[in-house]
Amino acid sequence: MTPEGPYPPMDDDHFHDECGVFGIFGSPDAAAHTALGLHALQHRGQEAAGIVVFNGEHFQSHRALGKVGDKFGKQAIIDRLKSKMAIGHVRYSTTGEALFRNIQPLFADFEFGGLSIAHNGNLTNSYVMRRQLIRQGAIFQSTSDTETIIHLVARNDYPKVIDRLIYALQQVTGAYSLVALTREKLIGVRDPRGVRPLSLGRLGDAYILASESCAFDIIGAQFVRDIDPGEMVIIDRKDGRIRLRTHKPFQSQAHRFCIFEYIYFARPDTRLEGRSVYEVRKEIGRELARECRAKGIVADMIVPVPDSGVPSALGFAEEARTPFELGIIRNHYVGRTFIEPSSNIRHLGVKLKHNANAEIIKGKKIILVDDSIVRGTTSQKIIEMVRQAGATEVHMCIASPPTTNPCFYGIDTPTRSELLAANYDIEDTATQIGADSLTHISLDGLYKACGEPGRDIETPAYCDACFTGDYPIPLVDHEDGGPPAQLSLLNEQGIF
Repeated sequence: MTPEGPYPPMDDDHFHDECGVFGIFGSPDAAAHTALGLHALQHRGQEAAGIVVFNGEHFQSHRALGKVGDKFGKQAIIDRLKSKMAIGHVRYSTTGEALFRNIQPLFADFEFGGLSIAHNGNLTNSYVMRRQLIRQGAIFQSTSDTETIIHLVARNDYPKVIDRLIYALQQVTGAYSLVALTREKLIGVRDPRGVRPLSLGRLGDAYILASESCAFDIIGAQFVRDIDPGEMVIIDRKDGRIRLRTHKPFQSQAHRFCIFEYIYFARPDTRLEGRSVYEVRKEIGRELARECRAKGIVADMIVPVPDSGVPSALGFAEEARTPFELGIIRNHYVGRTFIEPSSNIRHLGVKLKHNANAEIIKGKKIILVDDSIVRGTTSQKIIEMVRQAGATEVHMCIASPPTTNPCFYGIDTPTRSELLAANYDIEDTATQIGADSLTHISLDGLYKACGEPGRDIETPAYCDACFTGDYPIPLVDHEDGGPPAQLSLLNEQGIF
């Protein structure tokens, strides 16, 4: 199910990052800064948002279905959340209107006091742990894997909350960046592989944690550094001064940052792992142009599929010394619930969002640059659209290798049977989408664009499982048969 009904949203042919996190400690405007930070992270989740604060006496929260600007734009809400410490979360999901119980941050009262947690990623043993915990008497209030962490915190008797949280995280496997709030502390943790991003910022005396550095820019904060894989950051006060402590509570493992963050998920104006996302995307375009040149593909112009294809298309055009043109114009004002999507309207979905700039592309050979092909439905409709506008040749160039495997680490992806590249070779895929040719950047080319000499088969520098099937973190739930049957049925019925 989706919020619009039992069919995919119009033009919904991309992977979706499932969430983004933000936390701040030491700002008198903590709630307002959190709302602004979440607004900057809106691309990481558009269906729900939440903020939890501790005001010195009580934890307070505001959680809502919808976008940050719509749900946190009223001053009365921010005034009610007045505090110097806060965490927030934006979420993407496809589980329907009963999603409210899953909106993060989640909160629970413990013997030591309250604890609120929000995380980006996916625990790959959450259903196995859920079954064990339920047998032991745990009562779950959501279907979120984040709640598993809360129950594990509750079921150990370490006297300090930090030790309880460490114990809980040592029981789970998966990819995550997590922020937590207690009465006295803001805590940030990144999984030992560092699959999902988490950054540290500073605004005056206040410290900030966020999924991406663009969340610092919107509030005038300074980027300090990336949180290291497997690192726990603890921010609190001692002797009236804000202090930051770091801890490495997990066994060291080879780092495998998600390479798709560079291709599509992160905002172009973000810095991740010491690199500008925008510059990496341009370099991906340059590498793609070199590989297309080797195949003898030439065109009159390079046209991006907006907006995610723009940086790579710019790099492509520079390397190919071919004009860059906005041959497709995007309408930014079409929402997912714009019109009742009957079958004939869904057929027009791409045109509601994109329109061919016919005066530019008529009579021209064009290269379309996009970030990825998932199901292929959008690519097919865009190619058909530009042909109808008069393009004489349409060559599709993709800034990622063929996507052949689903992600289990916090990205909402189709099943393998729905992924076009998992079922067709390059030539057949080109035929399926109606292109004169199709070129994906090679895996080695992608690694080169990300600063590596190529992909080291033994110790790859990134998580690239969606291209290779090389999953660096055990897929415990998947190997165990997946979610409990009852929970799966409830999800299918839209109850959760």
